[in-house]
Amino acid sequence: MIKTSTALAAVLAVFVITTLPVSDANAADVRVTCEKRSDRSKVSVDGNNLAAGNYIAKIISGSNTKKSVPKATTGDEVEFDFDSDPGDVAAGATRIGRGFIQGQVTGQLINEQGFTVAQATRTCRMR
Repeated sequence: MIKTSTALAAVLAVFVITTLPVSDANAADVRVTCEKRSDRSKVSVDGNNLAAGNYIAKIISGSNTKKSVPKATTGDEVEFDFDSDPGDVAAGATRIGRGFIQGQVTGQLINEQGFTVAQATRTCRMR
């Protein structure tokens, strides 16, 4: 007959093993670049190793938050630009205020189910 403590230890071991996250060599990656000037804020969020689908980019800096419109992957990649420059906005960038950047920016890629699949924080270049 198995002792109760041995049976509980076995159950706990199975539970821990089946609930640990699995490391995936093809996990989604995100690269955030940003630049702050006296009259401009500019952020790029680029993802790769993504499952095919539509994604939204969300950027956060201080108390400022902005989301992009959904964009489909090309291969396993997707790219988003956020800018305060009217010319870049006319070319497809998501509009942000020129004072949007507050030192650092966190960029997130959010899938169609609403889950954040990749995130990175970057200290922005000041010019």
